[in-house]
Amino acid sequence: MRYKIALLVSVLLMISCGTLFADELAETVALHQEALDMIWLLLAAALVFFMQAGFAMVEMGLTRAKNAGNIIMKNLMDFCAGALIYWALGWALMYGSSNGFFGFSQFFIKGADATLFRDWMFQVVFAATAATIVSGAMAERTKFSAYLIYSVFISGIIYPISGHWIWGGGWLAEMGFHDFAGSTVVHSVGGWAALMGALFLGPRIGKFVKVNGKTTSKAILGHNLPLASLGVFILWFGWYGFNAGSTLSGTDMTMATVAVTTTLGASAGAIAAMLISWIHFGKPDVSMSLNGALAGLVGITAPTAVVTPFGAVLIGLIAGIIVVYSVEFIDKVLHIDDPVGAISVHGVCGLWGTLAVGLFGATDDVRGLFYGGGFTQLGIQALGALSVFIWVALSAGLLFFIINKAHGLRVSEKEELVGLDLSEHGTESYSGFQIFTTM
Repeated sequence: MRYKIALLVSVLLMISCGTLFADELAETVALHQEALDMIWLLLAAALVFFMQAGFAMVEMGLTRAKNAGNIIMKNLMDFCAGALIYWALGWALMYGSSNGFFGFSQFFIKGADATLFRDWMFQVVFAATAATIVSGAMAERTKFSAYLIYSVFISGIIYPISGHWIWGGGWLAEMGFHDFAGSTVVHSVGGWAALMGALFLGPRIGKFVKVNGKTTSKAILGHNLPLASLGVFILWFGWYGFNAGSTLSGTDMTMATVAVTTTLGASAGAIAAMLISWIHFGKPDVSMSLNGALAGLVGITAPTAVVTPFGAVLIGLIAGIIVVYSVEFIDKVLHIDDPVGAISVHGVCGLWGTLAVGLFGATDDVRGLFYGGGFTQLGIQALGALSVFIWVALSAGLLFFIINKAHGLRVSEKEELVGLDLSEHGTESYSGFQIFTTM
């Protein structure tokens, strides 16, 4: 009898110790998980922040030397001003308590919650990306003061509200709209805002000339293709933080899938744009190939976590083809002056990437048309893309209209010819070099 009691007591003690050990183990695992998530998201945020340098170099390289300093200032200040307004207002509109259309809490992200600060840091760099896309389409003729004004409104109001619909638990999220890392949330928002800005601003002096009553587009070459190329490589590098970071967890193994599909999409986009430009222009065009890589990256951003590697290649190839013909159409048919192709790369290819989810989605949760999912997901994606286009076109159009009437969007003809480095900032980016021979 004593033996049985002792055995029972021993078993109970072992169970108690095991339970305590299991609880401690679970707590340790949770702490490690939290630490890995913190490190991963902050590292990803740093990668996306570095994309600001990439955008600056692409825009600088594809435009003229006399405006290089102005472009640096724009890409610096749109992040600085955007970070402040996103802290005060944008985060609350995007991720605050939802009514389905916008958030209305967490203004100034008050408190000392490390997780909240981590999430804000990861999101503010996305907001800055949306704002800086607009810079390229409006380059070489925009007032610096006007640029600061509209950057604040894009980062603080336009981007957060449509972002709330999709990432903040809003009405599109409830419908099942899928945009993993921002083909629509970030890139199309920036691209459509760029379209409205370019329309209100008008073309650069000498861009479109009339010959025998016919409007002809004249190429205005950038001053430094190697700099633009470096910018594209920096953007591609940062995109791994953009896409793989959007797993939002340092222990989510799908980050490997996302990195692979991102790489394949970008590579296929660059090759497709190179081949199409080779056929169309007779030689493989450098700037088109660079934009092809960016088009593939933008196109794969929404579907990156839900498509197969083969699907990623197809999405990238189509994006690379689209960007070449879109740039040509916008320039030669619509006669809209977009010095870097931002509308085509981010707006049009962002739309393509969003629709590609409904075609190539291959997971149980997101299944596209080509994988037996029917037209349901494709319809949801189309509705979401259209809704965001309407929102951005109306809000950005109104914004540019008001700025143009109240303050003025464009510099004077003399200031544009001299260059914005001297006229807007009183400095030269290449002091000692003659850069005004074509003035």
